[in-house]
Amino acid sequence: MESSLQAGTLRGKWRRVTRRRPCPVCGKPDWCLYTGDDDAPTAAICQRIESPKQCGAGGWFHKLRDDDAWRPSRRMVHVPVDMTTGGIDFGRLAARYAAAVRSEALAALAAELGLTAGSLTRLGIGWAPEHRAWSFPMTNAAGRAVGIRLRLPNGRKLAVRGGKEGLFVPGGLSEELRTTGRLLVCEGPTDTAAMLDLGFPAVGRPSCTGGVRLLVDLVRRLGLGELVVIADADPPGQRGAATLAAALVLYAPVKIITPPARIKDARAWKRAGATAADLLAAIAAAPVGRLRITSRRTGSSRNGQRTR
Repeated sequence: MESSLQAGTLRGKWRRVTRRRPCPVCGKPDWCLYTGDDDAPTAAICQRIESPKQCGAGGWFHKLRDDDAWRPSRRMVHVPVDMTTGGIDFGRLAARYAAAVRSEALAALAAELGLTAGSLTRLGIGWAPEHRAWSFPMTNAAGRAVGIRLRLPNGRKLAVRGGKEGLFVPGGLSEELRTTGRLLVCEGPTDTAAMLDLGFPAVGRPSCTGGVRLLVDLVRRLGLGELVVIADADPPGQRGAATLAAALVLYAPVKIITPPARIKDARAWKRAGATAADLLAAIAAAPVGRLRITSRRTGSSRNGQRTR
């Protein structure tokens, strides 16, 4: 970028990004600059994402006005319609968002989260320009997109209006399960991505209490040899994992594991240095939950243990 542009336009026309108006290139709330409407920046100078035009120590210049991904949120947005239901076609919408992802921005997000771009891509990550947020499709047990989770640059989580809660299911899951037969169940897309990075087949539920019926349907379809629920360390996470395990034990042996002390969730566990061997050791040490059917008449259970 020309030095005259730097000297002339940085005075008055360029504004510093904020938490409310994060950088349209890297998504961060500090250091970077943008110009144009608040909701429709025409260009940005990003301190983190490189481009062919460097502005000295100020960062790298990114022209945005010709890119559909940076049109204003107040414009009329075309939402694809599912002709069979008359509702939003979330599959097409998720595909549109996936096509809007910039590889350099995805790499920056992955580094920030301690994940790989590959695991996020397997989960269908996209960029929702009208919301200025990252997106993850949520599906039913049959794999049909029923909603979209949004992740704002400040970490806040929302959803596209009109959708339903669903599961975060990575591409290629069925092929992986043919060799392992073990499925890990996590909370949310980024925890799921962390387990994918460690080499485990994994799916995500929408919250610590959500997705129970969907997971039952999915497990019945897959016919698994073992399920492992990774519970968040807080009380709601522990209760939600126990409730889910009680529902899934009807269809496969279930184990519950929790990250070590002072580690909140699966992604934090990976960031703290967890390896596949650490996960396998935790799984091996966890007790197995199995279905137990009790007869009132005999007072005995299927596995031979007496009951009261």
